[in-house]
Amino acid sequence: MKTTYRGTRASLVASLFLFLLTSISVKAQESDDFLAQLHNFRVNNYVALDAYYRFIGSGSTDTLNEIVAGINSANDSMNFVTASTTGGLSKAQVASLNGEFGKFKSLMRDNINDVRNTGYPDLRLVSDMADQAVEMNNMATDLYQMAQENSQAVTSRRVEAARMGAVKIAQMMARYSVRTNSSVAQTFQGAATGTPLDEQAREFDTLLGEMSKGETEGELEALLSDVHAKWQFIRGSYINYNENNVGFVIDRYSKRILESLTAAIPLLQQSA
Repeated sequence: MKTTYRGTRASLVASLFLFLLTSISVKAQESDDFLAQLHNFRVNNYVALDAYYRFIGSGSTDTLNEIVAGINSANDSMNFVTASTTGGLSKAQVASLNGEFGKFKSLMRDNINDVRNTGYPDLRLVSDMADQAVEMNNMATDLYQMAQENSQAVTSRRVEAARMGAVKIAQMMARYSVRTNSSVAQTFQGAATGTPLDEQAREFDTLLGEMSKGETEGELEALLSDVHAKWQFIRGSYINYNENNVGFVIDRYSKRILESLTAAIPLLQQSA
């Protein structure tokens, strides 16, 4: 009888331990999903901004579709963040970010309509949108860090480097795009105190070095090699951005780098 009791108790303890491990694992996954969506939100807003700056010069339907795709992707991420209960942020914090996003979307809509209706942008509105994009994404970055701390989510240094690198290349792409597609680039820059492109490029060098540390094989090795190769091809143009103005090449290669980083992040998570 005692043996049966001890066996049952041991079984219950083992089941409880397994349940706790499963709960911890699920909670950790939910927290990282939340962080991943905040990350995607930041990236896709810059992607939409980059497309808008190119839309100024081209007015093409394809470029307009890129803006819409970027905003829709950011909107999907915002909906996920708003609905989540595991991100470690208060409803007020999430609502504040969503409110800033609403302002950005409204400004984007007005600026698109200006170009479509008159053929040229309203410089004041474009400047307002650039400033709003910087303010909104700075808030998203702060909330990302707070969500990490509050949820005690643990992500590897390589994953964080890849996410930061993806945001960095999206920012740089948008800033280079405005220089290429506007004769009054300073009006569109937003945040005049922002880090210059050449410094951002050197920061990307550091992030790329960080994400390349550790084991890399198979698909991950191929993706990171692709990022390295394409970055070396365009790095000089970002460093000497006042001299080497080849916007369509920079935009194309920057997008490829962003795509490769996006594909590499889940592989880096698996190898952590």
